[in-house]
Amino acid sequence: MALFRMRKNQFSRKLWNHLAVFVISLTVLAPTAPASEQAALARIPLDGEWQFRQARQKAWHRARVPGCVHLDLIEAKLIPDPFYRDNELKVQWVEREDWEYRREFEVTEALLRKPHVELVALGLDTFASIYLNGNQVAETDNMFRSYRFDVKQYLQPGLNEILIRFDSPVRRAEALEEKLPYKLPGGSPHVRKAPYHFGWDWGPRLVTSGVWRPIFIEAWEGGRISEVEIKQDFVDKNRVIIRAGTRVVSDRNQKVALKATVIGKRTFAHSESVSLKAGENVNEKALPITNPDLWWPAGMGEQNLYTVRIELYRKGRLLDSVEKRIGVRTLALEQRPDEWGKSFRFVANGIPFFAKGGNWIPADSFPPRVSRQKYERLLRDCREANMNMLRVWGGGIYESPDFYDLCDELGLVVWQDFMFACAMFPGDDAFLENVRAEAEDVVKALRHHPSIGLWCGNNECEEGWFHWGWKEKYPATVWSDYEKIFHEILPRTVERFDPSRAYWPSSPHSETIGEPRSDKSGDMHYWGIWHGKEPFSEYRKKFHRFFSEFGFQSFPLLETVKTFALPEDWNLTSPVMEQHQKHPEGNRLILLYMLDQYRMPKDFESLLWLSQVQQAEGMKIGVEHFRSQMPRIMGSLYWQINDCWPVASWAGTDYYGTWKALHYYARRFYNPVLVAPIDDEKSLKIYGISDLGRLVDGDFYCGVFTYDGDVVQDGEVSVRLEPRSRRVLLEKSLDELRKDSPPEKTYLYCELRKGGETLSSNIFHFTPLKRASLPEPEIRPEVFERDGGMIVRLGAARLAKMVYLSAPGFEGRFSDNFFDLIPGRQREVRFLSSTPVDIASFKKALKIISLRETY
Repeated sequence: MALFRMRKNQFSRKLWNHLAVFVISLTVLAPTAPASEQAALARIPLDGEWQFRQARQKAWHRARVPGCVHLDLIEAKLIPDPFYRDNELKVQWVEREDWEYRREFEVTEALLRKPHVELVALGLDTFASIYLNGNQVAETDNMFRSYRFDVKQYLQPGLNEILIRFDSPVRRAEALEEKLPYKLPGGSPHVRKAPYHFGWDWGPRLVTSGVWRPIFIEAWEGGRISEVEIKQDFVDKNRVIIRAGTRVVSDRNQKVALKATVIGKRTFAHSESVSLKAGENVNEKALPITNPDLWWPAGMGEQNLYTVRIELYRKGRLLDSVEKRIGVRTLALEQRPDEWGKSFRFVANGIPFFAKGGNWIPADSFPPRVSRQKYERLLRDCREANMNMLRVWGGGIYESPDFYDLCDELGLVVWQDFMFACAMFPGDDAFLENVRAEAEDVVKALRHHPSIGLWCGNNECEEGWFHWGWKEKYPATVWSDYEKIFHEILPRTVERFDPSRAYWPSSPHSETIGEPRSDKSGDMHYWGIWHGKEPFSEYRKKFHRFFSEFGFQSFPLLETVKTFALPEDWNLTSPVMEQHQKHPEGNRLILLYMLDQYRMPKDFESLLWLSQVQQAEGMKIGVEHFRSQMPRIMGSLYWQINDCWPVASWAGTDYYGTWKALHYYARRFYNPVLVAPIDDEKSLKIYGISDLGRLVDGDFYCGVFTYDGDVVQDGEVSVRLEPRSRRVLLEKSLDELRKDSPPEKTYLYCELRKGGETLSSNIFHFTPLKRASLPEPEIRPEVFERDGGMIVRLGAARLAKMVYLSAPGFEGRFSDNFFDLIPGRQREVRFLSSTPVDIASFKKALKIISLRETY
C-alpha cells in the first residue's frame, strides 16, 4: 500500500602571539637557544619548577609554572582534591589568602650587555606584584592581558631571584566594590578574571591565583618585530593579495632588510631594504596569490592553511622573525532584510551555511592543566559530531593558542565572546582603560586565525538589564557604563584592529537594543525549556533567526560518578551528589521532565542513564526543528559542549571526555543529510534536509509498525534534495498514519538511502514512551575482529530503544551508541581503542542495554 503522495522536487607557529602588541612577535619564534653574545634575540625561560607559600608563612613548597595555587596545594598535599566528594567546601579558604611564588635563574654577562632586557609575562592571575632581586618591577590586575617590562636595571650577572606576590582576588574585589554605593549584579564584575572561577550553575567556586601562562626574560638588540597584521584583499575569485603589515621597534636609525614569505603548496617571497628610525616603524608588503587554496568551514571543503613568515635582518644577521598561520577565505555575518525580518547567517567564501555546534566552556576549573592532547580530543570529537561552529562563551577564558590552531585545522568556526558574562560593570577610567588594553591584546592575538568568525561583546548582559530586573533596580548610569564598554570601546577596537570581522554587542541581541528576545533579527538564548519548565515541544513553536543557546541537563554515567563519589553517596539527594549539581533546581527539573516522558528507572545507575537519553531526545527535537526551518533559522549552538569538572550539567561530553548520549545524538541530528519527522500534535511532516553543496538523489522509505513488529503501512519513493536546502517529503495526519493502531503500540520509522548506504534514519513515536508498550527486544550481539579492531554486530527481534553498549575496564569508546535498533536491520559498531583489545576478555566485559531494561 502506498503510504504517501510526493511533493514535486524542489557552502605556524602555534603559540599565543601573546595578547599584546609588543609581545606578538615573540611567541611565534622557535625554541630559543641559550642566551649568548652571538644571538640578536635571547630568551631565558622561567617556566618549570618554582616555590610557593602562603603569604606571611615561613614554609616554602614546590610549585609548577604555568600553573595555579590550587594545583600546587594539591600536589603538596596541603588541600584535598576539590573535585572529590564535597571537598570543594573544604578549600574555600584559599581564595581569601595572598600567595607568593619565587624562583632563581642565571643571567650571563653577555646577555646583560644587550641594550634591551625585558620580562615578558603572558598570564598573571590576577593581582600580582613582581619583584626582581628585592626590587619591585610592576603590578598587574588583569588575568587576560600579557605584559612586558624593562628589567635590565634590576638584574645582575649570575644568580637572580624573581618573586611574584598574588593578592587575594576576593578581598581585592571586595575593596573595589566598596567604592560604589551599590553592588553591581554578577559574580565579581570589578575584577578582570575568569568569571566562572567564582562559581556558575555548572561549575565549582575555585578562585585561583598564580602564573597561569608562560613567563620569560628576553634580551634583544637592534630591532624586533612587535606586531604583524595580515590582511586579505580579493581582487577576484582567482586572485588574492596578502598584505602583511609589520610594526618594528628599532633602537637606532638604521637600514634593515625585511623579508616576507608565504608558504603553502607553493611559496612566495619578497624582500626589500627599509630605513628605520629610532622608535616604532610600520611597513606593509603585498604578496599576490593566484588561484589560492581556500580555507572552508567543516563540511564545506578543505582547511587549507598558509604560513606567513616575516624576517628582520641587519647586515645579513637575523634580528627577529615571526610566523603566523592563516587561511585564505572570506567569512562574514550576513544580515539582510527578508520576509521574516532580517537574516542572521554566516557566509564562507560567498556561500551561506547553517551553523551547527555548541557552546564551549573552559575544559577545566584549572586551565593550565588542559593539555594540547585534551584540546585535540575534545575538538576532534566536535568535528566528528558534524559540527562546524563553537561559541567560546564569555564567562570563561580566551582560550589557549592550541585551541585556536586546532579550530583552524578542523574547520570549526569560532564565535568569540569577550570575557564578560551575566553582569554589569564599573565605568571608572581605570577599569575602562584596562578593558581597552585587554581587548586590543586579544584582537591582535587572534585576528590571523581563519576560524574566528565573530567578535561578541558579552554573554547575557543586555538580557539581564532588560529582563532580569536590573533596569528597575539600578541607576541609569549603570547602563551608561555598559554602553561605554560594549557600544564604544569594544566595537572601536574591532574596527581599528580587525575591520574585516563583524562585532555583535551581546548575546542574545537583536537589531533593536532592549529587545534581545526578538524573533525577527539577531540571535536568541531560548530557556523556556528548562528554566521556564516548558515542554520540549515548545521548540517547534520558535522561529528566532539564530539559536546561540538552548539546552537541558543530564547526569554523568556511573563510571564518572565513581570518580567523585563513594557507593554510599549514590543517591540523587545525597550531600555529595547535590554538591555536584550547581543549579538550585537542577535535580528537581530533570525528574519533573522525566515524569512527563518516561517510566521511572529501577535504580540509581538507570536514573543517570535515562537522564542522558532525556537530554538527548530533547535537544534532538529542538535541532531538527531549527534545521527544518532554514533559511529562516540559520544557526543551532546548544548549551554546552564540555565540562570543567565532573558534574550534572548541560554538557554533551563529561569532564573526562566521555561521550554522553547528547554527543552521539548530535552526530546524527547534525548529519549533513537528515530526515526529520516533526509533528504539531495533529499532523506529521517529514523533512529532507541537506547541507551538502551538491544534489542528493536517493530513496525515501517510511513505514508505520507496531512494537510487536507488525506492519501497519509502508512505502518508498525516489527523491531529490537540492544543495543546502530542505523540503517536505511527506505530510499526513497522525490518525491517517496510524490507521486503527493504538498510539501506545505504534511507531513510525523513516530513512533516506542512496544505493546500499543509509544517509539518515529516524523514528517518531505517537505517544510519550512512558505509555508505549515496549516488548523485550531480544538483542542479538555478535563480536568479531576486523582490520585490527573489535566489531559488535547487533540485531533485534523487536524495536530496541536507545541501545547502549559498554565495556567496563576497557579504555575507549564505541563508534555509535544510544541508537534505535530496528527489527530486520543489523547494525555494526566498532570499539575505538588506542591499545590492543583481547577478544575473549572484551566479550566477557561487553554489556548491552536498551530503554526496556531500565525500568
